Amino acid sequence: MFQSAFKPLALALLLLLQISAGKAQHSLSIPPEKPKLIVQIVVSQMRLDYLQRYESKFTYNGFRMIASEGAFCKNARYNYLLTQAYPGLATISTGGNPSTHGIVSDKWISKLTNEEIKAVADDKAETVGGSFFSGKYSPKNLVTSTLGDEIRISNPRSKVIGISMDAGSAILSTGHNANGVYWFDTERGFWVSSSHFLKAAPAWVDTFNTKGFAQLYTEREWNALNPISQYEEADTATVKNEESKKRITQKLKLMLAGIIQGKKSKTDFASLNQTPFGNLLTKDFAIAAIVGEELGMDDHTDLLTVTFSPTRNISQKYGPHSIEIEDTYLKLDREIAHFLQFINATVGKENVLVVLTSDQGVASTPDHMEKAKIPGGYFDPNKAMMLLSSYLNITYGTGKWVVAFHEKQIYLNHRLIEDSNLQLAEVQQRIANFMIQFTGVANVSTGQVLQTSNFTSGILQKFQNSYNPRRSGDIIINLEPGWVEKNGTVTSANSPYSYDAHVPLIWYGWKIKRKAILNPVSMTDIAPTISTLIGITWPNGATGTPIREIIE
Repeated sequence: MFQSAFKPLALALLLLLQISAGKAQHSLSIPPEKPKLIVQIVVSQMRLDYLQRYESKFTYNGFRMIASEGAFCKNARYNYLLTQAYPGLATISTGGNPSTHGIVSDKWISKLTNEEIKAVADDKAETVGGSFFSGKYSPKNLVTSTLGDEIRISNPRSKVIGISMDAGSAILSTGHNANGVYWFDTERGFWVSSSHFLKAAPAWVDTFNTKGFAQLYTEREWNALNPISQYEEADTATVKNEESKKRITQKLKLMLAGIIQGKKSKTDFASLNQTPFGNLLTKDFAIAAIVGEELGMDDHTDLLTVTFSPTRNISQKYGPHSIEIEDTYLKLDREIAHFLQFINATVGKENVLVVLTSDQGVASTPDHMEKAKIPGGYFDPNKAMMLLSSYLNITYGTGKWVVAFHEKQIYLNHRLIEDSNLQLAEVQQRIANFMIQFTGVANVSTGQVLQTSNFTSGILQKFQNSYNPRRSGDIIINLEPGWVEKNGTVTSANSPYSYDAHVPLIWYGWKIKRKAILNPVSMTDIAPTISTLIGITWPNGATGTPIREIIE
């Protein structure tokens, strides 16, 4: 009798426990008012079409998951001319164009000293945790605040951490006032920082470095994830023909064996910047940062920026239609899946806002364009500058009129022009008229025109958005679609065309609703959108606007 009475009571208690557990689980899944952690993932030089090109080979839990379950801005673009990595990262973090935030290029020429200035180089900074020169970087040339800066100003208890193999990528994606910014020292194989951010590396960084992951990954052989014959999306015509296989190079022989890059005879940490193992190391360190800094573990919104920079180097070395780049993205997809799985398990999807995007796209190689019978080619700046110098010597007399040509910008010798009693604007325009005659050149503008005019649309607006009078060249050129600058790599970015300016932008987690956003979105909109979502002041140079479909 006692047992018969006990059974209904036990069942009732069990049911009550299940209902309570269900309610508790439901309450835990409700997103907080503000995300506990914002994770900004930048895949350098990731073209939008990669998501569709490799979709069938991606796992579901990586790129496909955030693209299908998140808010996908399918028409997000950079609205300026010189689409390089550092200007792109600064645009994402500041919400302004290069004309405002001052990072007009990866490097530029000083108009006072005629010396080359690298965007994040700082001789006064000292290395924290690595070799002498590896940490001599800071954000001193970034003239505006960033999203990370405003988060820290709004709440000093919030943490801002930046990570990338490349120093400039890590620094420009976070800003001036981050708690920690880390990049990879290719001399010692350590993650390091600079005295601008830290006095000493935290214990978790030292612990990670002592585990020797860099050494382990450097010694690995780069094997293709799939059989080479399955890389149909890549430009592999030379491999598929049986007759061609008899005459292929040693590299292709390795590829046919599934080896993209064999083991090296000695340790070369710099090689990690050109293999998928650099992305793996970056992901591992990002996970260590979440644990070590306890990111997302309280109610003070933290920011973690993770930039996968090896994709940029691999793309420029092999091209966007290569086996190497396809294999890199298939492997990166799995690293993204693992990273998201870790975040969801430790912090909770409902507590984390993930933003995935890219700092720039990349052009197809002219060789690939030629196979497709599409116009394109290489513009040789060395030959162009030789001809220009001869022209100027004939016109104005012998002298070093051109100081430098860098990334489609011509810097002139202002002192020589002034001493020769010449008008700078007249010299600029004469050179512009000369440069437009070169094959492959589509547009040329001068500093004088960009400073004295206001363009609200068209290609000249993109010129103006890239132009900063203190740092930009005197003359800026734009090449025809399909043309790239000959600079030692098989291809490059740095144009306003879709393949360079049109990039993925996906929002995932927290309160983000699943949707496809087709309206035009400027990459300057990212920082104002996040600032609005978490209720803080926008970066002080932001010119973008919040994305309505995200904040509604």
